[in-house]
Amino acid sequence: MLEQIFSMIFTTSFGYSIIRITSPILFAALAAVVAEKAGVTNIGLEGIMMISALFGVLFAYWTSYWWVGVIGAVVVGIILALIIGIFALKLKTDIILAGIAINLVGSGGTIFLLYLFTGLKGNTASLTTPGMLTPKINIPILESIPVLGPIFSGHSILTYVAFILVFLVWVLLYKTAIGLQIRAVGENSNAADSVGISVLKIQYIALGISGALSGLGGAYMSMYYSQSWNTGIVAGRGFIALAAQAMGQGEPLGTMFASLFFGFASALGNKMEGMQGFSSFLVSAIPYVATIIGLILYAATQVRRVKRVKNNGKKKNAEAK
Repeated sequence: MLEQIFSMIFTTSFGYSIIRITSPILFAALAAVVAEKAGVTNIGLEGIMMISALFGVLFAYWTSYWWVGVIGAVVVGIILALIIGIFALKLKTDIILAGIAINLVGSGGTIFLLYLFTGLKGNTASLTTPGMLTPKINIPILESIPVLGPIFSGHSILTYVAFILVFLVWVLLYKTAIGLQIRAVGENSNAADSVGISVLKIQYIALGISGALSGLGGAYMSMYYSQSWNTGIVAGRGFIALAAQAMGQGEPLGTMFASLFFGFASALGNKMEGMQGFSSFLVSAIPYVATIIGLILYAATQVRRVKRVKNNGKKKNAEAK
């Protein structure tokens, strides 16, 4: 049985699956990174991905252009994130509750919206045409390299966008003035306000960027991964993304590696479903068990870090005396 698992893991198709499955998690995880840096937790990632996935398909169907669907999904994601911001920052609603409300709308309201706009119930498979789906890109030279080519070439254009965004988000946060302001607001909003930074403006901007990134994740799910929209399309990826952000210490690169870990777990679960001798119920739980394990490891490192800081503080106090 173990030989069967190892023989499956060390294949190019499994590596391809990891990259493919990681991409939507990475979009949402980067969204969580930007929001968290500004001190606003966007827990509504799941709902934003659900709703933007639906509207991405609808816009692409109405126009017959996939790129219009992607832009539409991004715009919807921004609007939803700003709605969270209005409730949390202007109306002083708890931002966690505002995010939960968006998640509930995403899980139930999308069914109503789908029926309202199309008369369909449950999925949009009957609407799908080739022009609605994001194109795959074969990378010259790389595609002809053994092993690497089959793993890294031939993905959707949005897959490459997801990994390029890791670098771009890092540049935004650490090499631009707006990134400095986002981090300043997240670390100490009162200090940022005292030097003339508009805290509310920066938090709205961070939430807008977060909504755009999670909207891309939604578009990826419906316009490439599933090739249509259905009621279970996101399947907890928004919450897994929050775990990836936490495991990655809130940094773009660390978040990418954490997302790859969850992508590996999901790919393993998908591949094992077709193997004999494995319970389908046990296999389907693998990504969520991996999430719990990841959060336990993150919590353990945080506890050790706090203890280390306390011990260093005690040593300095003792030396001062």
